[in-house]
Amino acid sequence: MTSMTSKTGDLADDAAATARLTIDLGAIADNWRTMRDLSGEATCGAAVKGNAYGTGMAEAAPVLAKAGCQHFFVADANEGAALRKLLPDAEIFILSGAFDAAIPVILDNNLTPVLNSLDQIAVWRKAGNDRPAALHIDTGMNRLGITPAEAFEIAEARAFRPTLIMSHFACADSPDHPLNAKQIERFTEVRTHFPEARASLANSAGIHMGEDTHFDVTRPGIALYGGECVNDVKNPMRAVAKAEARILTNRIAKAGETVSYGGTVTLKRDTRIAICGVGYADGFHRASSGSGVPLRQALPQGGMGAVEGHTAPLLGRVTMDLLMFDVTDLPEILGVPGQWLELFGETIALDDAARAAGTIGYELLTSLGSRYARRYA
Repeated sequence: MTSMTSKTGDLADDAAATARLTIDLGAIADNWRTMRDLSGEATCGAAVKGNAYGTGMAEAAPVLAKAGCQHFFVADANEGAALRKLLPDAEIFILSGAFDAAIPVILDNNLTPVLNSLDQIAVWRKAGNDRPAALHIDTGMNRLGITPAEAFEIAEARAFRPTLIMSHFACADSPDHPLNAKQIERFTEVRTHFPEARASLANSAGIHMGEDTHFDVTRPGIALYGGECVNDVKNPMRAVAKAEARILTNRIAKAGETVSYGGTVTLKRDTRIAICGVGYADGFHRASSGSGVPLRQALPQGGMGAVEGHTAPLLGRVTMDLLMFDVTDLPEILGVPGQWLELFGETIALDDAARAAGTIGYELLTSLGSRYARRYA
């Protein structure tokens, strides 16, 4: 990272913040190029929903557009309206579709709804004035989308002609799962009934499954932001986000004493503890505490932190605003007040930090709160 711009969260002053989040925009662009190349002949879009998976849509989307992305996917019309202000010429798809109250926002901002039910199709046909719309077919997720049988009827009636048909993998992160092949087969059959429409099936994990999944448009998401997308495979993407907590103070606790709420950790030695200014109010999940949290007995390790590449285990329960780390084994000059302790980023992978909390990188990224001072490189 050679240059850095700062943007504080809603409640964060850069100098006074006790939490900071560094986003490498160049890594986002590089990750998109990687997914573009893996997409073969298909056009590569980008999912920027959830504030670009927590990294900041206002910063990430223009970088993706500059890298060559022209097709963007967001969750709802409000996200689409915000994105339209940033990218006046992009094609913006609204995954939640069209319902009566959202129609004015969709029309005013030239957004393309992804219609997910017969009811939504009826709403759009009444209000859309033949504007472009996409059609979502449920091929096995049982979430959004019409059935293949309903899609066949629509195609035969030719009363609605989508600009794009799409579906969504349920198990692409496990490439050998039998549902993947069934979904590809079902979607391929539906596609034959809409020869004029572009087709989109592959998310980040789906792109890695090969050209049978690519169709016309791919839509990577978590991979763009450095997260893992395929189980049990080394993550090829560049790390994007680094979350850090300021060390507020040190204390020495004696062997036999306990740490944090509930007294769930009893120290086996005299311990130097770094008290850090981040907690579950900042999106660092309480479940990262390890076995001291009910329902987490199967994952006793808990979270880790790092200072200049030296790792330190989390001690005791995560609290609302504070974390405690065992820095006894770090060099004496590290883990001291005023320094920053990494929660995930360069030393601790995003998904390793998520696994310690019993969750996934998606949730950890999108949970980060307003107290982080955000820095963009």
